[in-house]
Amino acid sequence: MIYRKIQGRVVFLLLKHTNGNHWSLAKGHVEAGESEVQTALREIDEETGLKVKLKPGFREAIRYSPAEGVEKTVVFFLAKARSKHPTLQKSEILNGVWLELDDALKLISHKDTAEVLRRALKHLMTS
Repeated sequence: MIYRKIQGRVVFLLLKHTNGNHWSLAKGHVEAGESEVQTALREIDEETGLKVKLKPGFREAIRYSPAEGVEKTVVFFLAKARSKHPTLQKSEILNGVWLELDDALKLISHKDTAEVLRRALKHLMTS
């Protein structure tokens, strides 16, 4: 998940995905030979154009089943953006917005992702 700090406040980048028309975080599929970290950095670059630095010590995974017999795992890292202006991948992303946690929680489409955002903010405030 991509974040920035503005005058001591943390804001997260939420993305409205074309597939499902839902608000979530940058994510994608692992390509052959990639590590989780390489996948995260590539997907962030592809979906947002942002250059980021991963914050050590934070890795969260969510497992879910989008259909019977199908199980997926999404792994999230904290990524500090070096810029506030994303260049969104129009084929996959409809919109992007920087929000503080409370506003992000109102938009986020999945409860599990909302919980990861809460843990991310706690991690940022205590590390």
